[in-house]
Amino acid sequence: MTTPLLSPPLPPAAIRWLHALDISDRPTLAQCGAARAYALLKAAGHTVTLKLLYALEAAIRGVHWSQLDDDDRLRLRTALAQLPPQRPLPPLAERQRFMALARELAQQAAAEGEVPVGAVVVRNGEVIGRGYNRPCASHDPSAHAEMLALRDAAANLGNYRLAGCQLYVTLEPCPMCSGAILHARIDHVLFGALDAKTGAAGSVLNLFAETKLNHQTAIDGGIDADSCAGLLAGFFRQRRHTARKES
Repeated sequence: MTTPLLSPPLPPAAIRWLHALDISDRPTLAQCGAARAYALLKAAGHTVTLKLLYALEAAIRGVHWSQLDDDDRLRLRTALAQLPPQRPLPPLAERQRFMALARELAQQAAAEGEVPVGAVVVRNGEVIGRGYNRPCASHDPSAHAEMLALRDAAANLGNYRLAGCQLYVTLEPCPMCSGAILHARIDHVLFGALDAKTGAAGSVLNLFAETKLNHQTAIDGGIDADSCAGLLAGFFRQRRHTARKES
C-alpha cells in the first residue's frame, strides 16, 4: 500500500500540483526526488519558494520541514542548482501516441534492414518531422532517426532552430544526435529504451546536463521503454538467427 502525501508537511495546493505531475504518493515523490519535483513544479508555472523545496524533502522523510537542519537545506539547494533543465511530461495519452508513431517508423527501418530506431518532432501537438535509421541505405553515417527527423522539421518550418518542439525517439540519443538536438534548440526529448553502449543522455555520458553549453534541453527516458527495447531485441535476435543459418 502506498503512502499518500499528507498535509502537513505539504500544503493542499502543492499536493494538487504534484498530482497533476502524476506524483500522488510518497514512494513516487521519493523516486523523483525533492529537487527535481520542485524544479518540475516551477517549470509548470507555479509560484514556489525554497520553503516548498524543504517541505518536499520532509514529505519524503515523513517529517515536518522545520526538522531539516542547515546541512539538509544546503544539500537540497546544491542538488537543485546542479539539475539539468526540467519540463513536465506531456499527458500520458499524448506520450503514448507520439511514441507509437516513432515505433512505427522504427519498424519501417527494421523492414529495410536498418537498426530499428524511429523519431518524430512535435510542435503544438502536431508532428512536423519524421525520421528512421537509414545509414546503410543512404551510405551516410549521420542518417540516424533523430537527425533525419530534425532535418525534416527544420525544412518544414524553414528554420533550423526548433524552439518550442519536442523530440520523441525510441532509443536514447547518441553523442552525434544529442549535439544536433542541442544545436536545434529542442525544448524536450522523450526517449524509450536506454542505450548502454552509446547513450548520451545518461547511460554513457550526459550531454544534456552540461551547463557550459549555450542551450540546455530537458530530457526524459523510459517512455514505453519495454516496447521500444523489444523492437531492438527482436531485430538483433533475427539477425543472429539468419547469420547462424548462413554459416
